[in-house]
Amino acid sequence: MAKKLVDSIQMEVRSTQPCRREFDITVPADVVKSETEKTLREFAGAIAVPGFRQGKAPVAMIRSRYEKEIREELQRRIMYAAFELAGKDEANDILTCGIEGNPELKFDSEFKFTLGADVAPEFEVGDYKAIKVEIPVDAVTDEQVEERVKFYRTMYGNYADVEEPARAEDMLKVSYKGDMAVPEDATPAVKRQLEADNTFIWLSDPESIPGCIAALTGAEKGKEVVFDAVYPADYREAALAGKTVKYTVTVLGIQRRAALTDEELAEKARVKNLDEFRDMLRKAMEQENASKNHNEVVEAVYKRLSDGAGEFELPPNVLQAEIQKELQKIARETVRSEEDAEKFKTEIEEHKAAAEKAARAALRKTFILRKIARLEKISLNQGEVDAQLRDMSRYYGYREKEFRAMLEKNGGMDDLQLDILNAKVLNQLAENAKK
Repeated sequence: MAKKLVDSIQMEVRSTQPCRREFDITVPADVVKSETEKTLREFAGAIAVPGFRQGKAPVAMIRSRYEKEIREELQRRIMYAAFELAGKDEANDILTCGIEGNPELKFDSEFKFTLGADVAPEFEVGDYKAIKVEIPVDAVTDEQVEERVKFYRTMYGNYADVEEPARAEDMLKVSYKGDMAVPEDATPAVKRQLEADNTFIWLSDPESIPGCIAALTGAEKGKEVVFDAVYPADYREAALAGKTVKYTVTVLGIQRRAALTDEELAEKARVKNLDEFRDMLRKAMEQENASKNHNEVVEAVYKRLSDGAGEFELPPNVLQAEIQKELQKIARETVRSEEDAEKFKTEIEEHKAAAEKAARAALRKTFILRKIARLEKISLNQGEVDAQLRDMSRYYGYREKEFRAMLEKNGGMDDLQLDILNAKVLNQLAENAKK
């Protein structure tokens, strides 16, 4: 059986700095010649040359006419084999890998080149399975249950028309229009956000239009209200992110909720009586406390892990990329106008320091959990990713297919998968820590 290309390559590994490896690759001349002939035969069999039946053109002619394409294909095969060889040794936990310089491949000569790779840092995680955490779960009091009942009395309350000026928690029937031209490629959500007739706006969080609660509190039926809505830089609809839109809102009607009686609330909640509703609420609140407790255990477990790992170097190139990502995040959250942009520039060093701090913390956590995932053979399956995408698309009001495409376009899919994996590792450790 002929040797595979990857088994015919010679490789030497050098550590030039922490979290960096260089792989010096040598492909012997006879291997280059053999792979060249193999590639030539494949080209000859696939290419139709005028005057010859397909696959019957002289190899020398094929080599002469398609030398550039043959060289590129041969180099591609050798590079992939080199990447495969470099990744075979698990000690080389490669994060990113690329060719250094511009090596020249000659068909009948030895081929040498160097792969430069960022690798995961080396550190010990200690006996992470022995970590135990005891945090008591908060009890649910009768007073808390009654406060929740009071909340639902109002939330489930029926709306009725009022003639008074609008106040917080009211529902307003309105028609509105923004002064921003609707983009030609605007989504239906953007179109609805910029103009709507006979629709409703609730004067409660989360705001449907930024600033609408303050602007419409005190509004009267039959009157117009004009206000500026400043959309955050990270607003879910990119067409509106960071924009200021002047809205003219016509108030068509004002409705207010009246608190329900015991009987009305029980009927609304589809229970026999209010005691059954209280029991249902108590169980839900106990579940909330259990979830809160789990999160506290997760935080405590990670702190123990991080303390035990000690200090370790981070891959410089990976760190710089993460710093840039954090800096862009800060910019999205703070820059909403030209004035904000100028202020951001004057404070750039401060923002860079904050971005570096956040990047180092994020990468440290990623590498610690990544190492445990490898030790415990914890991985993701496509079903887990799909489930998270479904939940997120519902939350943000997108179709799942559109949300997936958006993440893939802006590079967010890798981050999503990393977040899911990190959570999976921490949840497993937290459950073990509570036993």
